[in-house]
Amino acid sequence: MINRKCPIERTLEVLDGKWTILILRDLFTGVKRFGELRRSLQTISPKMLTERLRALEEQGIVERIVFSEVPLHVEYQLTERGQSIRPIFDAMKTWALDAMPRDRDEKSHQ
Repeated sequence: MINRKCPIERTLEVLDGKWTILILRDLFTGVKRFGELRRSLQTISPKMLTERLRALEEQGIVERIVFSEVPLHVEYQLTERGQSIRPIFDAMKTWALDAMPRDRDEKSHQ
């Protein structure tokens, strides 16, 4: 029997968890080095950042570019497939901006 997952479930497999979403958010602004991502995400461990970047690379979402320099220089950028996720993030941002005033209004009426 063929297991056909729904499109939302397949999308969630790519956008797996908080760190993945925040890494992608940072990469939407452009190419980043490992240290830049780590500083931006503050509480992520180097191990977790490496795991998430590798998973995104395996899925064809992120490209790892290695420069043969001393010291070794590695950058990460979104692939075309990775860039195609942007509308999801734009929708999340729009929803949050629209929902925040309602959240504040609801809290003040309780």
